[in-house]
Amino acid sequence: MSLSNIVLSSGRSIELTELRMSSTYEGSLEGYPCKSVNDMKVSGFQREAERSFPSTPVHLVPPFREYPDQTAGAFGPVEVLPSVACVGVFRSTAVAPGIDPVLHRSALTVVWFQPVPDVPSGEDADLALRSICWEELAQDYEL
Repeated sequence: MSLSNIVLSSGRSIELTELRMSSTYEGSLEGYPCKSVNDMKVSGFQREAERSFPSTPVHLVPPFREYPDQTAGAFGPVEVLPSVACVGVFRSTAVAPGIDPVLHRSALTVVWFQPVPDVPSGEDADLALRSICWEELAQDYEL
């Protein structure tokens, strides 16, 4: 059973089968969000996805970075990521031509960031998420 279906820009339909959401800045005790902190956060979420889902490739959708305050502090200007970090496991039909479509599917784990804790769905999902090049990134597997 899927949590939702998303139609990619290519027209391919993918199913979201698992979703983990967390606060992007959970556990941040001091300082402020800046490029170096955000780079560590983003790579940390990607590494966690790779550890949690070792049997599927992991793709990071580069997050939108906002600069609300042009005043630079000790670590550079304030840089803010969307407030919700997401890790989703997606499935679809097989990518490779010629393999049995009854016995094979494709999978991809995706890390992305979004402003609200909504489950992405249909053609209303964020454009960056819908722009994934599934055929290049996903991996086929046998049922």
